[in-house]
Order: sequence, then C-alpha cells, then structure tokens
Amino acid sequence: MNRKTKQIVLPLIAAMIWGSAFVAQKSGAEVLGAFTFTGTRYLLAALALVCFLLIRGKYTRQRPFSANRSALLRGGLVMGTLLAVASNLQQYGVGLTSAGKAGFITTLYIVLVPLFGLFLHKRVRVPVWCGVAVALAGLYLLSFAAGGEMSFTMGDLCVLLCAIVFSCHILAVDYFTKFADAVELACLQFVVAAVESLLCALVTEGVAVDAIRAAAFPIFYAGVISGGIAYTLQIVSQKDGDPAVVSLLLSLESFFAALSGAIILHERLSLREYFGCALMLCAVVLVQLPEKKAS
Repeated sequence: MNRKTKQIVLPLIAAMIWGSAFVAQKSGAEVLGAFTFTGTRYLLAALALVCFLLIRGKYTRQRPFSANRSALLRGGLVMGTLLAVASNLQQYGVGLTSAGKAGFITTLYIVLVPLFGLFLHKRVRVPVWCGVAVALAGLYLLSFAAGGEMSFTMGDLCVLLCAIVFSCHILAVDYFTKFADAVELACLQFVVAAVESLLCALVTEGVAVDAIRAAAFPIFYAGVISGGIAYTLQIVSQKDGDPAVVSLLLSLESFFAALSGAIILHERLSLREYFGCALMLCAVVLVQLPEKKAS
C-alpha cells in the first residue's frame, strides 16, 4: 500500500471502527455497569497491544518497555487516569442517550483541544474560533427542542464532560509521546484505565460474571477492535502522512456513529437534531482547515 492510499484508507477504517464502537458501548450499557464495561474493555485492549509489541519486538529486536521507563510510567499513569475518567463518563452517558448523538458530542474534543492549548500559551487560529461558534450552534440545536424546551439529558451532559476530559487526554498524549514510544504508552494507559475502572466496579457495581458473559461481544469489539486495532491503524496512518488529512478522516467517527446507530439500533433523531449534528461536523472540518497565510 503506497503512502497516499495508506493515509486515506487506514484512517477511514479506524473512523468506521470507532464510530460503530458506540453501538457496542450502547449494547454493553444495557447489561453492564460503566466501570465494569470500561475495565474489561481496556483489559482486552492492553492484551491486544502486548501481543502487537511482542510481534514488533521479534522483527525489530526491540525489547518492549525497555527504554525511557520513567517517562513511560509517568505517561501511562497520567494518560490512563484521564482515559479512565473520560471513558467511564462516555460509557455512562451512552447508556442514557443515543449512540449517534453521543458520537457527535464526543467529537467536540477536536474543537476543544486548540482552545485548551491557550493555557499552554498556544495561539488559536481564526478557523478554530469559527469552528467553536458553529459547534456551539450545533450543540444548541441538539440541546433544545423546537419549542425552546431543554432536551439535553444527563447522558448528553456526561458525554460532553467526556469530550472535555478527552481534550486533556489528547494534550497529555501530545506531551508524553515526545519522550516515550507511542504504542507502549498506549498499552500502559490501557492497563491503568482497566485497573482503575475495575477497582471502581468492585466497590460500586460488584462482580457480574454472567453479565460480562452476556456482553462478551460488545466488550471484545470495544476492547480489541476499537482499542487495539483501530489505535494501531491510527498510528500507522499518521506515520509519514499529512496530519490534516488523517485527522479530518478520523473525525468522521461521528458520522459513522450516527450511521451505525440508525442501521443497527434503529435510532432516529429529529430533523432539528440532524441539522445540529451537521453543524458540529462542519465545525470539526473548520477547525482542521489551514489558515491562509499573508502574502
């Protein structure tokens, strides 16, 4: 596969997987608590990446977790904790709202990340401010019914909070990947997120072995396919690829979430809500447009 094809096909596959994973999360939420689902999901994701690292090490003769251990541990702990908080908020929220709606609200992290960069003294480009305005308009249409009544549920709020925490997670990833291997960091963050989530599950939800068996496929899909495989596809596609093109294709996750929810779960949004989703998708595109340089 040549570079141009790779940076188009692989991100599209990853976006399809991530989008359809909202359906798996919705199905899992019907039988499992958020902490249990998230914990078992990331446990499988960690095992999948351990296998990947062992296979990679066999061909590259690089021992996994042998370099920059201090940065790996610090990064894994910070990224894993943020991932655990964001994912559990998302999982709880998905159980109370539609998969498609959750997908679009989650994608707001692409708009929020540049704004949060202000705290790191990073300049916010004009397209980002335009994207924020359009995203707020879309969120308004998703939140208020035609009569002005509030239709923003507790599930929607949890997913919105999840997008905020995911923004912090992305900034943490951007920082720690400068000092350690990205795949090894991903594996460690999955381990941390799994342990923290399962500990919370033991305290608040108890051990539900039968429920875990009933949700085996959604857990497998969200863990191995969405967590392990799609993340690896993202890394491969970003290597030597155009970041703007890759990130734009990955953001189609929200479109595939709505499509999967409609086809598999027969979810339906109102025309007003679909227009709100369209505005939020436009905001995602706007944020990633390059700023015109002065001649």
